[in-house]
Amino acid sequence: MARPGPVFTIGRAVLRPLLWLRFRPRVTGREHVPASGPVLLVSNHLSGLDTILIPSCSPRKVQFLAKASLFRSRLGGWFFRQIGAIPVHREASAAAQAALEAGRRVLAEGHVFAVFPEGTRSRDGRLSPGKPGAAWMALETGAAVVPVGLIGTNRRLREPRAGRRERVAVRFGPPIPLGDLAGLPGGRARREATERIMTAIQALTGQERADRSSAGDADA
Repeated sequence: MARPGPVFTIGRAVLRPLLWLRFRPRVTGREHVPASGPVLLVSNHLSGLDTILIPSCSPRKVQFLAKASLFRSRLGGWFFRQIGAIPVHREASAAAQAALEAGRRVLAEGHVFAVFPEGTRSRDGRLSPGKPGAAWMALETGAAVVPVGLIGTNRRLREPRAGRRERVAVRFGPPIPLGDLAGLPGGRARREATERIMTAIQALTGQERADRSSAGDADA
């Protein structure tokens, strides 16, 4: 399996100052990412910028899933493999499971893997319900699960009144405790782990939970 190589290191060194000049990201909580051992970064997803910000701001090299279409050309395939990306076919459930298995292997080897539990970008800014894939990888490997809250990556670059660029924030939170779920049946453990993951992300972002608001509307 491909691991982040020199292209990742060089690219991150170049991107960091460019991202700062363009977006002035406020990064907090990097100390919550363990310096060694497997780490699963779980983040909300607002825009395409997210997949650039997380690897650029993380204190460790990060691998992540990327659309299989990005690997089709020779140059694209070489580049994305150089930065440690793993192709995923969103339309095929078997391929999606294979991608999760690839992520599990990354974690089992003691590396860092990043996922968006929502599965896709939020279209309305709310935090969508989490899918169980992240919980499955975490419970299978015992990796430290570090929530990431992204703020402002889907907003206009300039505030309409002041004319200033809005501040982007990348917040790393404390690892989410999941050790007590080991004795539970698999499905129940994954559901509880997923809920803890989404709750931790919401605490960092302050987003409205789409599943909670839907439930509230139904009750009304």
